[in-house]
Amino acid sequence: MFDFVMLRLPEIVIVIYAISILLYFIDFIDQNQKANRLAFWLLSIVWILQTIFLFLYMWKTGRFPVLTLFEGLYFYSWVLITLSLAIHKILKVDFTVFFTNIIGFSMMAIHAFAPIQTPSMADQLISELLFIHITMAIISYGAFSISFVFSALYLLQYKLLKEKKWIKRLWRLSDLAKLEKNAYVLNVIGIPMLLLSLILGIQWGFMKLSYFPIYDAKIIGSFLLIIVYAFIIVLYRKKEIFGRDFAFWNSVAFLILLINFFLISRLSTFHIWHY
Repeated sequence: MFDFVMLRLPEIVIVIYAISILLYFIDFIDQNQKANRLAFWLLSIVWILQTIFLFLYMWKTGRFPVLTLFEGLYFYSWVLITLSLAIHKILKVDFTVFFTNIIGFSMMAIHAFAPIQTPSMADQLISELLFIHITMAIISYGAFSISFVFSALYLLQYKLLKEKKWIKRLWRLSDLAKLEKNAYVLNVIGIPMLLLSLILGIQWGFMKLSYFPIYDAKIIGSFLLIIVYAFIIVLYRKKEIFGRDFAFWNSVAFLILLINFFLISRLSTFHIWHY
């Protein structure tokens, strides 16, 4: 019975998740507040079911589920839902939940078709440093993801204002200054978290691996990602880029994040997060 629940619960989650995204899309197109409210409650149910699954998975495996790509994608999706619901309640920016959870649903869909991995290597090298390293990295990715959503909304808002389209929808997108500030703040949160995650990961590698390749593709890619985001923040602070340019380059940085997350990880010689 327990195995049946563990197998079927993610399937139920992804169906409810899909319905929620569809209702958010209907609200985005037709300004349907009933669809928006129903979508929010369905997404809340998704969060509850995902949280239950995470606890059941931890109870079954006896560890926090972040050691494989299969587990990491699920946790990444959970982080995105958690942050989007919290930001929606705190900042009251419409459509943030919709666009954020397009990313979250994509992660869930990839998770659904990803091969289930048995982290034999991870079981041998398991440590608190490894858990903290991976967890902090995923949370920082969540911050960068929602920062990208704010930048995407900024670009959409800017385009609508310039073309004088969908005027009735503009008031729900929040003002450009608020979208820009929110994207900046989330980047400021994400950068140190990712840096600390890398420092802990390198420390773990030197402690647990007989040979630790410091020039590994994943390590280089992650440091380059930090440099890109930090460079954008520095230019923004110096007011050399702002507004639409900041939103554009922040979106480019998120694309680099996805490349690092999915492609460069597969080039790693030791990293356990690959297919």
